[in-house]
Amino acid sequence: MECLLSRLRNEDISRRIYVVGIDGLGGAGKSTIVNSLRLKLQNENYKPYVLHIDDFIYPKHVRYDESKEEWYCYYNIQWRYDYLVREILLPIKNGSKIDKLVELYDKENDTYVLEPICISRGSILLLEGIFLQRKELKSYLDFTIYIDAPQEVRLERVLLRDKYIGESEDIRYKYSRRYFPAEEKYILEYSPIENADFVLRYR
Repeated sequence: MECLLSRLRNEDISRRIYVVGIDGLGGAGKSTIVNSLRLKLQNENYKPYVLHIDDFIYPKHVRYDESKEEWYCYYNIQWRYDYLVREILLPIKNGSKIDKLVELYDKENDTYVLEPICISRGSILLLEGIFLQRKELKSYLDFTIYIDAPQEVRLERVLLRDKYIGESEDIRYKYSRRYFPAEEKYILEYSPIENADFVLRYR
């Protein structure tokens, strides 16, 4: 992450919020990297604040529209991009601080909870999630990190992680129908490896 720190050292962010996107496909290890990066930034005396794209997810009755293919729902109607942009990213782009109540998704109850979000100028917003280099979001990111991990590695991880889906075969089936086809479309449409500021490759 030295490239990000180098960029930050050469920029005056005292009067703005600097937005870093941590992009990567399902099971790439985004949350782990975000936690590591947050600690590293704190050790460098920066003020990091973390938000996840899944904080801005649509409820199940929207994102699981049975009239459409599963991959299409995941790719096109999974997240409230408009709300995220309007409440967080656009105000930041315009130089504002964030100090307000924001609707964040409550997975347990499939609803929204108003949470206070306070991000002062001079802070670094770490936005973690999949598909962050889409046209809806890309222009609001100051720096993009893409985590590149092979599909077989990611599948091994989600088989251990996503037990809420069911048994291993249930997880494989859901990924083959919903997640993997949408990820392939994202790669074809946006070339996230080529367009990221920094690529962290799984070794």
